[in-house]
Amino acid sequence: MNAQNDPGHGHSPAAWTAVVIMLIGFTVGTVAFFFELAPVVWASAVVVVVGWIVGGVMAKMGYGVKGPRYAPKAHS
Repeated sequence: MNAQNDPGHGHSPAAWTAVVIMLIGFTVGTVAFFFELAPVVWASAVVVVVGWIVGGVMAKMGYGVKGPRYAPKAHS
């Protein structure tokens, strides 16, 4: 596969930001579930959805893999 057909595998600021936000939401939600803190579990579920939305918005702003503001780095 040549570089022009490579989809980028999500290595973009939009993807990384979305994943980090969602990981924080999942982590906090898991700990809250263990301690039976239902409101925190639901709040962390909202954080996961917000992460998904933020990633989509950033991709539309051009920070996604095929966006004009994304500059892929060469792999060593």
